[in-house]
Amino acid sequence: MINRNDPCWCGSGKKYKKCHLSGYEKSGKDASRKKNYPIKSLREIEGMRKAGAFNGELMDYIRPFIKAGVSTEEINVHVHGYTVNHGHMPACLGYRGFPKSVCTSINNVVCHGIPSEKEILREGDIVNVDLTTIVDGFYGDSSETFMIGAVSEKARRLVVTAARVLMLGIDAAKPGRPLHAVSEAIEPYVTSQGCSVVHQFTGHGIGRKFHEGFTVYHHIDPECEPVILKAGMTFTIEPMINLGGWEVTVDAQDGWTVRTKDGSLSAQFEHTVLVSEHCAEVLTLTPSQTAAGVRLKVGETTFA
Repeated sequence: MINRNDPCWCGSGKKYKKCHLSGYEKSGKDASRKKNYPIKSLREIEGMRKAGAFNGELMDYIRPFIKAGVSTEEINVHVHGYTVNHGHMPACLGYRGFPKSVCTSINNVVCHGIPSEKEILREGDIVNVDLTTIVDGFYGDSSETFMIGAVSEKARRLVVTAARVLMLGIDAAKPGRPLHAVSEAIEPYVTSQGCSVVHQFTGHGIGRKFHEGFTVYHHIDPECEPVILKAGMTFTIEPMINLGGWEVTVDAQDGWTVRTKDGSLSAQFEHTVLVSEHCAEVLTLTPSQTAAGVRLKVGETTFA
């Protein structure tokens, strides 16, 4: 664990107590010392690795189907079929009443878009495909935003920004650092690109439950729960980035679909990670991606 007089994790050259030590930690209110946040055993970590690897495999499988002319319901059918045919369960289906096996969120839909036969992908769209799978009782959760054909320069910049800040968040999640290091790596870069980070939806602890443990903020919030990262923690990092303001609305009819309040485009990438002894290990990759050192690929841009 990082101590008050150690060099700050951010590389500023200052002591931790003079730099990123939060007000909560200064007052001794470190929630990770007071609450029993889930630390995975070796057996549980192996279960999480299996769930994550299948989730990565599923994303690879579905990728060729995400193109102009395809309905989001077709994507749902492919996701459901591939998952159950491999003996696993789509975690979204039936979760708090969600009616489909995948979330598909197009353009100004931030998250929780419901697949539909009437919703057809078109040239110039961007669409987030959010997959969560239950493998032998463990959850794997990841998402990617796809660009359909030729998209606008603003849309491309947004998508690449969303991918880049996921990597920044993952690289900030190291043992001994405070959890809020993740948001402090993400939001300044997003702001520098003229975009905003959604406040209302966050990452989360994950394991034998879809949501467990703690909340992972992607925007800087002085009131966030002070947690120190420890080896064995597993959680999602999934910043939702808007081209306009960060405010969102939830569809009054279906109770699920989240849209940007100002109608601007939104993009998101997500991985499930494990805090290891030295870094955050990305679990939601295929073995081939892991071997190649590729954590994300967006068009021609590769994030290692």
